[in-house]
Amino acid sequence: MVLHEKNKIKILIALFIITVLVWVGIFIEENSGHYLRIEFFDVGQGDAELIITPDKKQILIDGGPDLSILEKLGKSMPFYDRYIDLVILTHPEADHLNGLIEVLRRYRVGAIITNGVIRDTEQYKQWVEIIKEKNIPIYITQANGEIDFGLPAGGLKFKILYPFESLIGQKNSDSNNTSIVGQLIYNNFEVLFTGDIEKSAENKLLAADINLESDILKISHHGSKTSSGEEFLKAVNALMAVIEVGKDNTYGHPHQEVLDRLANLQIFQTGRDGDIEILSDGNKFLVEK
Repeated sequence: MVLHEKNKIKILIALFIITVLVWVGIFIEENSGHYLRIEFFDVGQGDAELIITPDKKQILIDGGPDLSILEKLGKSMPFYDRYIDLVILTHPEADHLNGLIEVLRRYRVGAIITNGVIRDTEQYKQWVEIIKEKNIPIYITQANGEIDFGLPAGGLKFKILYPFESLIGQKNSDSNNTSIVGQLIYNNFEVLFTGDIEKSAENKLLAADINLESDILKISHHGSKTSSGEEFLKAVNALMAVIEVGKDNTYGHPHQEVLDRLANLQIFQTGRDGDIEILSDGNKFLVEK
């Protein structure tokens, strides 16, 4: 009987220690400094990026082709957190859209931004239905839009650079060149997100004389040779490129000629390197894999 009581005490002490360690971990996570965190997820042949601001706002750009995004979010967000402040769908292609449908079902979402393009696919219909069912505010954007996250000392902004015109209600069988292009700016650090735009859209951005210069470039369309033209890459003048691509995909992405054009940059590929995590204090950045 005495031994039984001692074992109960040991178990209670062990549970107390575990509980304390869990909440210490949460405290450290919640007070981990003024770092911007960006995760480029390995979700196969598709795009999905999570931005976590220094004050812990969470922005999800695209959701990949399947349910892989759920596992990624489960690892990147605290276990108790089921809220995403903002979801951005760059364009309604399956490899960017499909994963978001289940995200909307399982998480509370503050707002959604899209380019306004509609599709006749079953996945797009499910997307629209779940937005209506959950009454999620949705905003249609175009160039010159800006999301200000309200941080002091230079702040944190997401500038919408493209598309230039309103696309509300338009149907496009291939919506790659309608992708939202956005530049995330945190003090002196910039990341350019390009969706799946091809050279024709890149040339429109160049003709508009927009400042595209960024430290990190999310390579468009999984490294397809139809994107990442030399003049566009020169204008962005990035230090590092991230290619979100499926390992051994049937498209041959990334194409070798794109890799050749990126030869002077540090290149990461999700299909080869797994999830890519970027941390920045607004001046410098570091990469974790």
